[in-house]
Amino acid sequence: MVKITVWDLPLRLFHWLLVVGVFAAWYTVENNMLDEHVQVGIALFSLMVFRLLWGFFGSETARFSHFLKSPAAAIATLKSLFVKSDEAPQMGHNPLGGYVVILMLLAVLAQATMGLFANDDIFTEGPLYHLVGKDTSDAISWYHIRFFNVILGLVALHLLAIAFYQFYKKLNLTKPMITGKSDQHDGYDTHWSPMNFILCCVATYAFVWAILNLL
Repeated sequence: MVKITVWDLPLRLFHWLLVVGVFAAWYTVENNMLDEHVQVGIALFSLMVFRLLWGFFGSETARFSHFLKSPAAAIATLKSLFVKSDEAPQMGHNPLGGYVVILMLLAVLAQATMGLFANDDIFTEGPLYHLVGKDTSDAISWYHIRFFNVILGLVALHLLAIAFYQFYKKLNLTKPMITGKSDQHDGYDTHWSPMNFILCCVATYAFVWAILNLL
């Protein structure tokens, strides 16, 4: 089998920026760098907006239509996890992995959105704090702090899945997310449109700017 493109460049950039962003969010809170934490949260919110757009205008494997299948398909994938096969794995996320990806995206989006309204009860306030008032912001802040454990749980699940495929299925899922290439598939390459990428970036910037400045 020849090596083909499985993950497009914008999707890989998003993935690794998300890894850095989640770590930075944790690090800035643990070290009481709350102003920096707010900036990281805005960056993560922007990443989520871009990913939602790229889910419609990106390459085939990046599109939600490619990996969001029926619950029955996800259950069938779950049942086949421990069945070893010589068949090439599905390009992109399988139906089960697709649901996990959506959960992770929604979780980070929810966390970043809550952060826009949160406060630390001393000096730092999210950029949209003024829209909800102190009492509502305090409630949102309570959930914002504790909801991070949900994200950590999803990250742990993601890492366990990578380890499972690496050691049991003998499939390296990390390398293709770095290089974009895989020699475990045959068929056609996954192509992406630079123009779509530029338009999604511009739309993301415009949307986030409007949220932070017009509201």
